[in-house]
Amino acid sequence: MTTVYLVRHGETIDNARRIMQGQTQGQLNENGIQQAKELGQRLADVHFDAYVSSDLQRSIETCRLVVGSEKQVPNVTTKLLRERDWGSFTGMFIPELANLNDPSKWPDDIETLEELKQRAAQFLEWIKREYPDKVVLAVGHGIINKAVQSVFYGKPMNEIAVMKNADVRILKIE
Repeated sequence: MTTVYLVRHGETIDNARRIMQGQTQGQLNENGIQQAKELGQRLADVHFDAYVSSDLQRSIETCRLVVGSEKQVPNVTTKLLRERDWGSFTGMFIPELANLNDPSKWPDDIETLEELKQRAAQFLEWIKREYPDKVVLAVGHGIINKAVQSVFYGKPMNEIAVMKNADVRILKIE
């Protein structure tokens, strides 16, 4: 059985400003740095065999801070854990996105829910194949992490609780 500690990155400057980040790199703010360090302290007794994150800077940095500088373990990055591609919504002030709750009115350049869940399924298959019977720290993003859990539990995304910054969920993959 592979055990995945699925983590959302720490708070970023754009999270605090309520800007839609999508697949931009993002930069942790002071709160996000502190969140990641505190998560590292909470997980200090867990022996991780591998560290994986999305290839976006905010997740890479969170992973590094959770692991701590005393452990020199390579961090594997994967595009499979990237945040949802929000297309032309990227960079916009979230409260001004009047159609955010009505996907039928979204621009065509946004990654569909089907595409997102397919990527989430690919991530779970990859983790199981690459890290059999291992304990893995995997740092991703709010929406992709929700999709990963949706696929894992076989539930609609609206039944998966939102992950706050630096939250962790544990998935045991048979």
